[in-house]
Amino acid sequence: MCLAIPAKVIAIDERTDNATVELGEVRKAVSLALVEDVTVGDFVLIHVGYALNKVSEEEAERTLELFAQAGVTP
Repeated sequence: MCLAIPAKVIAIDERTDNATVELGEVRKAVSLALVEDVTVGDFVLIHVGYALNKVSEEEAERTLELFAQAGVTP
């Protein structure tokens, strides 16, 4: 099973094509190599250190709510 978690982009390093994302109080560096046109404030789906695609803020919130209802804390 593959699990991707939505997170908000809070910083982008143009030199390395990496971003810092935030989920709650957790911050993590991820690669943007697989996604185009990402800007600070966008939400992306994260899996094993890579942003897979952009999602809307509403979709990110719905997904995180479903995780919470299932008792899963990403």
